[in-house]
Amino acid sequence: MYACKEGDKIIMPRNVHRSAINAIILTGAVPVYVNPDVNHQLGIALGMSVAQVEQAIKENPDAKAIMVNNPTYYGICSDLRRITELAHAHGMLVLVDEAHGTHFYFGEGFPVSAMAAGADIASASMHKSGGSLTQSSFLLMGKAINSDYMRQIVNLTQTTSASYLLLSSLDISRKRLALSGREIFAKTVEMAEYAREEINAIGGYYAFSRELINGDSIFDFDVSKLSVHTLPLGLAGIEVYDLLRDEYDIQIEFGDIGNILAYVSVGDRKRDIERLISAMAEIKRRFGKSGAGMLTQEYINPIVAETPRKAFYAEKRSLPLDEAAGNVCTEFVMCYPPGIPILAPGELITPEIIEYIKYAKEKGCQMTGTEDINIERLNVLI
Repeated sequence: MYACKEGDKIIMPRNVHRSAINAIILTGAVPVYVNPDVNHQLGIALGMSVAQVEQAIKENPDAKAIMVNNPTYYGICSDLRRITELAHAHGMLVLVDEAHGTHFYFGEGFPVSAMAAGADIASASMHKSGGSLTQSSFLLMGKAINSDYMRQIVNLTQTTSASYLLLSSLDISRKRLALSGREIFAKTVEMAEYAREEINAIGGYYAFSRELINGDSIFDFDVSKLSVHTLPLGLAGIEVYDLLRDEYDIQIEFGDIGNILAYVSVGDRKRDIERLISAMAEIKRRFGKSGAGMLTQEYINPIVAETPRKAFYAEKRSLPLDEAAGNVCTEFVMCYPPGIPILAPGELITPEIIEYIKYAKEKGCQMTGTEDINIERLNVLI
């Protein structure tokens, strides 16, 4: 809302959190999506390549801003410094979703933080890796930002009844990390690396890390993220997630079609990591099977037919899921977490997307975003 008014363009990766597209609907800004490269072995979307951003700028020199994930949910980072330089050279602001990158500011050996890269605005979710209470986050601003105008913008969307519990938790956790963050996150990384090594030794799982770096769409990797590919075991990520919770009383961050993410944090102990490793070894022994017939693709490039705002507010009709192909969706469909839309308002519904939705439902993914909570019907443009 600070960077874009109605009709203004913003360049952004399509694998953004739903909140970014919600903001597009509220502001009336026009997204210029950069479809990220995909790692076909893991089925996950990567970062934006510099060449993709350059092309988007060339084709949309009137864009007001560029948005970047730093990192993605899986720990993958784009070349944020270079993208920032490109944006500023063309008079565009750089907005960074740093929900999963708070620790970049307090630890050592992590990918570059948004502010260190010269970005203009970053949202840093202190409650994820920083230890504050859920819903508490920081909005970080560079020198080019008018903080007084930003305060007016924030006041349009926030409650006037602030939670001092949340505010104090931000203060306490920030102080702790400012004083002891290096030691805390060195321990976190040590536990994550140990878990990664042990999980890979089990066989069948693939806990991926910095070996994926290619200098562009995977410019860097957050080694504190314990992302694990599960499909070789014949188990979807959401199935391993459910087994860990239901059979072993272990709650991890999320599971999707092909991967799980265990968030190793300031609150974890070595014995928690050992429990996780042991449980995953047992899951392989008890539940592992052939991987034949498993869907592998987490990310499907969308076909954008209308802006999110126009589609969301347009006249619509409801169709059974199986009859919706060929129509333009007017609502979100997503697995949450991670909250990256499978479909967003204004995108074409294809047979491939319908197959994906049905498969995700069958595997037990928590599906949200639609008016029909069972996702048996979709709202489409008339």
